[in-house]
Amino acid sequence: MKSKNQSNPGSSPQDDPEEMSFFGFRRIPAREKGRYVLRHFNSIAGKYDFMNTLLSFGLHYLWKRWAVKTLRLKPGDRVIDVCGGTADLSIYSGKLLGAAGKVILYDINRAMIEGGRAKVHHAFLGGRVRFVQGDAEFISFPPGIFDAALVGFGIRNLTRMERGLAEMYRVLKPGGKFMCLEFSLPTSPWFRSLYDFYSFHLMPLAGELLAGTREAYLYLPESIRKFPSPEELSRMLREIGFTQMTYRRLTNGIAVIYTGVKT
Repeated sequence: MKSKNQSNPGSSPQDDPEEMSFFGFRRIPAREKGRYVLRHFNSIAGKYDFMNTLLSFGLHYLWKRWAVKTLRLKPGDRVIDVCGGTADLSIYSGKLLGAAGKVILYDINRAMIEGGRAKVHHAFLGGRVRFVQGDAEFISFPPGIFDAALVGFGIRNLTRMERGLAEMYRVLKPGGKFMCLEFSLPTSPWFRSLYDFYSFHLMPLAGELLAGTREAYLYLPESIRKFPSPEELSRMLREIGFTQMTYRRLTNGIAVIYTGVKT
C-alpha cells in the first residue's frame, strides 16, 4: 500500500534549493539526501538483518525488545512504526496487541518493506501488521489516531529529523506514547576508543566482504557521529511538545531508548 502523499525521495514542496544536509560526514544539498538514503538501503536490504545481527553480536534484538516493553502497549492499541524497515519492532509490538490491535509499518523503502512483509507472515501476524510506503516527514494519516508511535534506528536518516519527530507527535492521540531507539556513543572513554576502531575499520571491511558494499557500512558510523547527543535530542523532543521525556542508555551508551508522552 502506498501513502497518498508519498513524495519523491528527497524532495518536497518546501525544499529550499540552498539548504544543505549531511549524508554521514558528507555535506550534500538537502534535496538530494533522500536519494542517497534510498540508494543506501536498496544496496543493503537483502542482507540488512544478517549484517545487523553480525555487527551487533545479536544485541540489537535485545535492544528492540527492551524498547518496545517501555511503551507498555495494551491489547487493542493502534501503533505506527515509523521507518519500520524489516519489521522487528512491528512484530514485537504486534505480539502484545491482541487480535483487536493494529500496527502500521511506515517506511519509504519498498525493498525494506518486502523484507519485513515476509517476517510478519512467518510470525503469523499478517492480520495485525499493515504496510504503508511513505515519507516519514509527511506521514499520511490524520492527527491524533495512534496510541503509540515508535521509530528504531531510522530517524537519523531523515533529511529533516525535527519534521519527522513532529509528524510522529501529530499523529499521536493526546496521552499517546512515543519511543525512539537510536545509536549513540559509548560513555566510557576506553570503550569509545575501541568502538571507534571497530566501527570505522572492521564494520566497513565486513560490509565489503559480506554485503558487497564498504560505503554503506562507513555511512553507519558516520551518521551516528552526526546524530544529536541524548541531552540534545531530549531537548528537541520537549520543544516539539513531548512531556515526561526520559532516555536510557544501553550497553555503555551504544544505543539509547527515548520515551515521551503527548499531553
